[in-house]
Amino acid sequence: MASETSVEEAATRGGLGAFFKEMNPAEWRTFRACAGGWGLDGMDFMIYPLVIGTIMHQWSVAPGPAGLAATLTLLASAVGGWIAGYVSDRIGRVRVLQITILWFSAFSLLSALAQNFDQLVITRTLLGFGFGGEWAAGAILMGEVIRPAYRGRAVGSVQSAWAVGWGLAVLSQAIVFSLAPAAIAWRVMFAIGALPALLVLYLRRNVAEPAIAIAARRNASPGLLAIFGRETLLVTILGALLSTGAQGGYYAITFWMPTFLKVDRHLSIVGSTPYLAVLILGSFVGYLTGAWLSDRLGRRMLFLIFSAGAIITIVTYTQIDIPNDAMLILGFPVGFFASGYFSGMGPFLTELFPTRLRGSGQGFCYNFGRGLGALFPALIGFLTKSVGYGNAIAIFAVTAYTLFFLAALALPETRGRVLTA
Repeated sequence: MASETSVEEAATRGGLGAFFKEMNPAEWRTFRACAGGWGLDGMDFMIYPLVIGTIMHQWSVAPGPAGLAATLTLLASAVGGWIAGYVSDRIGRVRVLQITILWFSAFSLLSALAQNFDQLVITRTLLGFGFGGEWAAGAILMGEVIRPAYRGRAVGSVQSAWAVGWGLAVLSQAIVFSLAPAAIAWRVMFAIGALPALLVLYLRRNVAEPAIAIAARRNASPGLLAIFGRETLLVTILGALLSTGAQGGYYAITFWMPTFLKVDRHLSIVGSTPYLAVLILGSFVGYLTGAWLSDRLGRRMLFLIFSAGAIITIVTYTQIDIPNDAMLILGFPVGFFASGYFSGMGPFLTELFPTRLRGSGQGFCYNFGRGLGALFPALIGFLTKSVGYGNAIAIFAVTAYTLFFLAALALPETRGRVLTA
């Protein structure tokens, strides 16, 4: 087996696409499946922020309760992600991935049938369990299948599929709202969110369970709270804080951005589409750049650079009175820095924990952050009454990215770490 030093040196060589040329068939199949799942996961989640303005108007829902619905979805996803990670240590990564995809697809379809806002809150909350579990199982699966030298680039490139899913949601919104009345269009959007269920057919036929995970399951299974043992307690705490900052900042920016453009910038749904498109393009490029930098510079340096960049760009975007044309251009770096660091999150958390605890540890840390970050949409929604959308977004985003920066400083570098059973 290659030493950690030689693997780390190999990780710094080659461009972003180097791993594409050298992936074996098993790595390719896993890559395609996880990228597809994460992209459709992103589309499913981002549909709600895109249609929330229409739902608020149709059912007379205030910003606070509207944000609370998103918060409940994310809180459920936090619980679902931790449980899914734990269960994947016992029944397998691939099986859990299939279950979670079917789960969130079914509840997206049920969201389209909601007859009032209370019913919609229930279906979106239940959707969250599958939404959180899908990332946990998929990220672990990718981290264990892809070789160490290319892990950052491969997992990071899968992360970029979120921007593709977000783009599909925005494109669907532009098309559906142009063809159908708003009262029907938002339901069609949620129905489109059921499409990920088809991916399960591909998973069942083409993706195998990692050998390292099978070997680890042959040994005695640790309990759900084993990640809080002396060996991993500090890593668990710092990893959870890192994830809180990363996801809190992201949700502070992305959830209320369409409404910010509509209310503060007075743009219509169709008029805001180019602004969201530039934001998404920046996000996509950020994911790919972050994937390369996580292998080239290391996971920690990626986090430090992008958290600082996110603070600068979001303050400029929300606090400085600039023309809409300049806002359109500035959307690119906002999306770039607010998203690109996620390319390092999957490999970093995979490498922090031993295989026997990886599902539980990675699932807990990522989803603890998602749970606390889930509070941000609701808190921002309530705060907008007194300070407005732009100020509320900036306050929570800056706080989150500062926490992200400090947690990254405290954690060790893991680039090139070899995983063992």
